[in-house]
Amino acid sequence: MTEKIELELYLHIPFCVRKCAYCDFLSFSSGKDKQQEYMERLLDEINMVGEQCREYRVSTIFVGGGTPSVLDSKWIVEMLRRIRERFALAQEAEISLEANPGTVTKEKLSDYRRAGINRISFGLQSADNRELSLLGRIHTWEEFLESFSMARRSGFSNLNVDLMAGLPGQSLASWEQTLKKTAELEPEHISAYSLILEEGTPFFERYSAGGPGSGLLPDEDTEREMYHRTRSLLGAFGYERYEISNYAKPGKECRHNLGYWTNVPYRGLGLGASSYMEGERFCNESDFGMYLRGDFGERMQVQKLTKKEQQEEFFFVGLRLMRGVSLTEFERRFGISAAAVYPGVLERFVREGVAGIENGWFRLTELGTDVSNYVMRGFLQD
Repeated sequence: MTEKIELELYLHIPFCVRKCAYCDFLSFSSGKDKQQEYMERLLDEINMVGEQCREYRVSTIFVGGGTPSVLDSKWIVEMLRRIRERFALAQEAEISLEANPGTVTKEKLSDYRRAGINRISFGLQSADNRELSLLGRIHTWEEFLESFSMARRSGFSNLNVDLMAGLPGQSLASWEQTLKKTAELEPEHISAYSLILEEGTPFFERYSAGGPGSGLLPDEDTEREMYHRTRSLLGAFGYERYEISNYAKPGKECRHNLGYWTNVPYRGLGLGASSYMEGERFCNESDFGMYLRGDFGERMQVQKLTKKEQQEEFFFVGLRLMRGVSLTEFERRFGISAAAVYPGVLERFVREGVAGIENGWFRLTELGTDVSNYVMRGFLQD
């Protein structure tokens, strides 16, 4: 019997209560009727794609958005049931769902457990209510505490909390308080990202260079200190930094994201979802009206990665992990050593102190993580 190929699934739920001021994701608020119409189409897409993926076994599922927890939980239950019908799902699969504080209930959490979801990712961003209001979040710190506690009481033993640094008006002391208050709750995983001003968002207009609030952003030195304090403070609470922006208790790394960073194939389902399979990147239809009409069968923006592009990406995504990239795996995958493809590059980065090589693994040093973009540019092939 031929062994099945590992595959990850991402399911996009575009709905949210209200779009945050910094968000450029494909998300929007919508009524129950449109939500039902969308979920019916998504179930159709699951049927179709499941037939195309018979040679794959699904190792992880991530339900993201938007805010999947705004949906009636019956849709989450039916979606997971349909996936089990149409795909080969590994018995020990990690199944994550994104949730916003204030949008979960005891009944929803019970339904999620019944559906097989075993990991909840809460979008907190800050423990400071003033900062939450500035971001346009729909919840307070107190509502987050209630939702987090409710998830624990419902039996969830694998919880993530998303945090955001570098906010307008945010001080180092405020960031440290957010980290400390979150870590004291002992979630299994903490994602700590820096704010990125995305073009087209209210935040970009307000805070980008020359914007009316641009002077409120922390300066470069403060942001760097926030970055360093994140590692030391979370380390004191027993969290291991396994990726540039992600921390976990031992053995609780996000398996789905690890797949992204190690080039595991993934299939995106739902509005505008991205996929990477058989050396190709492609997207789903991103027009809501067209998706509701069932126009999700044709792959959009297809990009066939050349061997050179695959080699570049091997380093771009792999170097986000603290363990680095396996030079042995590079040679096995491409039939040539990394030293031959990048003559002198690995050695130069080691001499500069931004990377190290140990037991066949090439990884960034602490200095290297500070200048990771500089290192990664070194793996572009002219």
